[in-house]
Amino acid sequence: MSIEEQTISPSASGADWAEALEARPEGMSSAASSAPLNDIQRVLDIPVQLSVELGRKKVPIKQVLQLAQGSIVELDAMAGDPMDVLVNGYLVAQGEVVVVNNKFGIRLTDVVTPAERLRRVHRA
Repeated sequence: MSIEEQTISPSASGADWAEALEARPEGMSSAASSAPLNDIQRVLDIPVQLSVELGRKKVPIKQVLQLAQGSIVELDAMAGDPMDVLVNGYLVAQGEVVVVNNKFGIRLTDVVTPAERLRRVHRA
């Protein structure tokens, strides 16, 4: 793995890539540093799974088998709590539920910084 791969997250924005390139270690050639800018262009159109998590609950299989239409499953989140926005299972933001043109959406209220995203990825 190259130094660039270790210091720049694939989930970072183009601005984050440029910022990381400016802070490259001494002695790294400009030819070597131009590769990540070309690489980011290759991945910008790759689809990722974006999901919004309302809450969670661990339940035994017995309880799952007893679920029927009209059953209510109590989640660990409280009404009004911010919802987690996940990309491929990694937290990238939090927000609040909104309704736009009779469809649910989410208004982002807090975005995880690229540095924090890297820390969380390395912990996982």
